[in-house]
Amino acid sequence: MLRSDFQYHLPDAQIARHPSRVRSASRLLVINPDSGELHDGRFADFPGKLEAGDLLVFNDTRVIPARLRGVKETGGKVEVLVERITADHEVLALVRASKSPQPGSRLLLDNAITAHVIERVDDLYRLAFTGKHTVLDVLESHGHVPLPPYINRGDEPQDRTRYQTIYARTPGAVAAPTAGLHFDDAIMQQLQLRGVDRAFVTLHVGAGTFAPVRVEALEDHVMHHERYDISAETSRKIAETRRRGGRVVAVGTTVVRTLEAAVKDGMPQAGKGETNLFITPGYEFRCVDALLTNFHLPESTLLMLVCAFAGYERMMQAYQHAIEQGYRFYSYGDAMFIESRHSA
Repeated sequence: MLRSDFQYHLPDAQIARHPSRVRSASRLLVINPDSGELHDGRFADFPGKLEAGDLLVFNDTRVIPARLRGVKETGGKVEVLVERITADHEVLALVRASKSPQPGSRLLLDNAITAHVIERVDDLYRLAFTGKHTVLDVLESHGHVPLPPYINRGDEPQDRTRYQTIYARTPGAVAAPTAGLHFDDAIMQQLQLRGVDRAFVTLHVGAGTFAPVRVEALEDHVMHHERYDISAETSRKIAETRRRGGRVVAVGTTVVRTLEAAVKDGMPQAGKGETNLFITPGYEFRCVDALLTNFHLPESTLLMLVCAFAGYERMMQAYQHAIEQGYRFYSYGDAMFIESRHSA
């Protein structure tokens, strides 16, 4: 397939630039990938779509305030987006400036932090931060929430909590696993009362998740790498769910990529690793039975993944329906639930 096959037009007014007042107040589009049936509902209905014995798998990564602004030694403005913390005082980062900083130069960030440019690594820079505080401490004190480009505004105090899932616990992501943003304590309690089990993986979402596909032929696209961690408990719960006939329900595309990348002998294996798995239509899913996700950008790898899961025609029709019905799109937008494939 071609990149242009995944194009659609979204009115600007339907881009959600602020979160809903209440997390679980979002709308929910339910899709049956076999029949093509669509149902418009509320996210508050989501627990009723699951059954006792189903397993919800969440991504517990925590978004770090990864954006810093400052100047180069020459006085030119610079913006740093930390992609990955590699040591207590070192990072790999995207650096935006009118002229690329040179190895050996210094950056003064937020009028308080000095970072030395060590080297360039492909599109990233290796930076070393001076001072006694760790990079994570520096970011917590001075960094800004790395909102996606399409939100097109500066971060606000509420973004510190709302661009973060309520179960986030492992810092390292520069973008939220947005399907999880709809869950609040009340929804989690309802799921528990229904006998729906839960498990967690960690995949640190990188800035590459927003990188556009620049080639027309999908097979020519090189996917970015992201780190993941699957615990022995999560691997065990998935195996038990399979044995008793329950469904493995992924909360977000990051969970899908993590589980599918780690499958060996039919089951995701516990352990740490990196994945650049690029899922496109025709992919045979081996672990995930159903998917909760948000609406994704045109021509994005995430839209390609959900088209692989629900079927290309079904998904593009669902997107058109969502546009016509006024759903809110992208990170702070509404959700869709793609029920089990081949359930008939």
